[in-house]
Amino acid sequence: MTEPKKGWFQKLTAGLSRTSKQMSDQLAGAFAKAPLDQAKLDELEEMLIEADLGPHSAARITERFAAERFGKSVDETEIKEALAEAIGEELAAREGDFDPLAGPRPFVVMFIGVNGSGKTTTLGKIAADLKSRGAKVLIAAGDTFRAAAVEQLKVWAERAGADFISRPTGSDAAGLAYEALEKARAEGYDVLLIDTAGRLQNKQGLMDELHKIIRVVRKLDETAPHETLLVLDATVGRNALAQENIFGNQIGVSGIVMTKLDGTARGGVLVPVAQASDSPIKLIGVGEGIDDLQPFRARAFARSLVGLEEA
Repeated sequence: MTEPKKGWFQKLTAGLSRTSKQMSDQLAGAFAKAPLDQAKLDELEEMLIEADLGPHSAARITERFAAERFGKSVDETEIKEALAEAIGEELAAREGDFDPLAGPRPFVVMFIGVNGSGKTTTLGKIAADLKSRGAKVLIAAGDTFRAAAVEQLKVWAERAGADFISRPTGSDAAGLAYEALEKARAEGYDVLLIDTAGRLQNKQGLMDELHKIIRVVRKLDETAPHETLLVLDATVGRNALAQENIFGNQIGVSGIVMTKLDGTARGGVLVPVAQASDSPIKLIGVGEGIDDLQPFRARAFARSLVGLEEA
C-alpha cells in the first residue's frame, strides 16, 4: 500500500462528505463576500474545533488567516482553498508508508486497538491487498478472548485467500503468536498478520498481554514485530486521542490506521491525533470495501475534508 489506487480521491471525498458538508454549510453562512473581521475569525476557529481539529490546530489555522486575509473580502471557495492548504501543511510531516513486502521475510505486523475500532476488518483488507500482490500471507487470531472475533477474522482470511491459525477461546495469545511465527518461518510466508485483543476495561491486563506477545515473538526474531499498527475509530471523536495516549505510551506503535472516516461529521479528529502521536498516520479507511483502506496522503485528505476537488 505504497500509493493510493486510482479513483481513491473520489472515494475519500465521498467518505468525508459528512464532515465537508458541515463545514461548507457553516462557511457559506459566515463568509459570503464580506470582509474577514475578528468576529468571523472567531466563528472560523469555533467551526474548526467543532470539526474536532482540536483547539491548537484551530488556533494556528485561524492565526494564519488573520495574517494573510484580515480585512479582505473572501468567498467560500477562497476560504476552502486556504483551509485545505493550512490543514495539509499541519499534516504533511505526519505521513507514513506501509509496505510489508519491502521488509524482511516473514514480515510481522501486529494490530492493536480497542474492540470495535475496526482492527479485524483492517487486518482483513490488508491481507486481501497483499494477496492481490502475490504475497503468501498467514493470519493469526490473537484475540483469543472473543470467539466472535476469531470467527470474523476467519471469514476475512477466507475472503482474502490467506492462511489462518487460531486456538480455542481463552488460550494464551502469546503462545499462538509464537506458534504462528514458527509456522511462517518454516513454511516461507511473506507476511504474518497478528490480531490482538482490545478490552480496555482491563487496561493493565491487556497491556501485559501485548507486551508478552512482543517478548515471545522476539525469541524467534529479535526485530519483530516489524510494524505495530494502532487502529483508531474516527467516529469516537476526541476519545481517539485518549486511546492513542494509552496505547502509544505503553506499546511501541509504529503507525496509526484511522478507520470509519465515512461514518462521522468530525473527520477532522485525524489532525489532533496525528499531532499528538509520535507515530505517523499510515492508512485511512472510508468505507467497508476492501479498496476503501488506502495510504494516508496529507494534501488529498485536507482537500477532501473541506470538500474541494483533486488539484
